[in-house]
Amino acid sequence: MPTRYTAYHQRGHKERAHPTAIIPLARLRERGRGEGKRMTQPSPLLEIENLKVSYGGIQAIKGISLTIAAGELVTLIGSNGAGKTTTLKALAGLLHPASGKLHYQDKSLLHVPAHQRVANGISLVPEGRGIFARLTVEENLLMGAYVRSDKAETAADLERQYALFPRLAERRTQLAGTLSGGEQQMVAMARALMSHPTLLMLDEPSMGLAPLMVEKIFETIRDISAQGVTILLVEQNAKLALEAAQRGYVLESGAITLSGAASELLGSDAVQRAYLGA
Repeated sequence: MPTRYTAYHQRGHKERAHPTAIIPLARLRERGRGEGKRMTQPSPLLEIENLKVSYGGIQAIKGISLTIAAGELVTLIGSNGAGKTTTLKALAGLLHPASGKLHYQDKSLLHVPAHQRVANGISLVPEGRGIFARLTVEENLLMGAYVRSDKAETAADLERQYALFPRLAERRTQLAGTLSGGEQQMVAMARALMSHPTLLMLDEPSMGLAPLMVEKIFETIRDISAQGVTILLVEQNAKLALEAAQRGYVLESGAITLSGAASELLGSDAVQRAYLGA
């Protein structure tokens, strides 16, 4: 079972995923059933199998399957309306799947409430940041630690967040709603990290940000990944996402159509035409 992340100043080492070719949807499930049983690899941190999610009579997610190993940075790319945010909400416990399996650390998530998933190490930075605008920066960060009872370590983690995001340290007493978009994204990320996540899910972290701030946010994402935190990144900027990630999945109209090493997806004609403007 993976060790939970406990300190940003203690740099760990993670194994990078073994490069794989791009895998069409038709081969994803076959590969999972066959090769997974033959190879003596540890169980993935997160495993999704044939997940379906509906809004009323509309099926937003149409039976997707994916896995994430401990320590990986995996990205899920796709156009608006493809189902990326819906997938993250289902993992966070904010939406209940119509069918399928969700396993985290070899245990089913299907009947685990959202707050317990946070306590178990799953944290979501939502699209649009979702900060508490009328609370201060520091109060927002402490809200991320609401499932914790270790006051001394929580206080130490608060200082680690300020070291990771120096701009927030300068604004710790400022109302979060008065910050710039990039600073609010930092608040949302730092708040999620205060829960000590094993799996950090990021939903469109670059949305609406100036180019320099986008660069800073992705630099921070890489740094968090280097500490050993497992990351599932949803990002409309496919180039940035694939450059940061080790592996990727392409989601189209609620179905995964491609999967593979991020470098392979970057070189794919289909991905370049659809998402990279080639």
